[in-house]
Amino acid sequence: MVYLEKTQPSPSCLNTEKTKVSGDYKCGEVFERIKTDFKNKCYICEFKEPVTINIEHFRPHKGDTDLKFDWNNLFWSCGHCNNIKSDDYIDLINCTDLNEDIENRVKVSINPFPKEKVIIEALDDNPSTITTVTLLNAVYNGTTKLKTIEASNLRNSILIEIKDFQKYLFNYFEDGFVAEDKAFFLANIRRHLSRSSNFTAFKRSIIRGNEVMKEEFEKYFD
Repeated sequence: MVYLEKTQPSPSCLNTEKTKVSGDYKCGEVFERIKTDFKNKCYICEFKEPVTINIEHFRPHKGDTDLKFDWNNLFWSCGHCNNIKSDDYIDLINCTDLNEDIENRVKVSINPFPKEKVIIEALDDNPSTITTVTLLNAVYNGTTKLKTIEASNLRNSILIEIKDFQKYLFNYFEDGFVAEDKAFFLANIRRHLSRSSNFTAFKRSIIRGNEVMKEEFEKYFD
């Protein structure tokens, strides 16, 4: 998970729909605004352009009209993550709140080999950090038989992305390339480190874990 900014103000249709008996929080420009704000990524697993898309409530509304139509409570998620989260995880780090500093509270990593599990580490003992780590472990490593298969497929996608990222890192530090080549490698490294890329948190963890690469590339974290 990485910080993603919600644009303001909220779509005007939400206030209108909120007054209706069967109001729809997916009204007007809500879909396109949330898609853009979340870079068309599931905010939990960071899978870009998910096949199954949900506008989900970060805090379960459970019939609370204010929460149901609260623009700041509407998030972009994939079916896999939304089904796991459901109403079971309430005290989570809010990745749209810059002050919650999600990237320095949770570390995600995976060894770049087949059949590896994702490692999720809490970097503080805040209850919301622990709950977020528990959710991410369920998302990336599975719970039920079905969700374990989905999680395995998700990890395969992460490994493909990491492999592509590593290619540019190795090339960047390899001797013999001309300046134009180095610029090309750097451009791709920056693309991978952008919040709009697939599985950004994994790539940033790689950079933070290496002092040379941290010095070279951390400044490109947008």
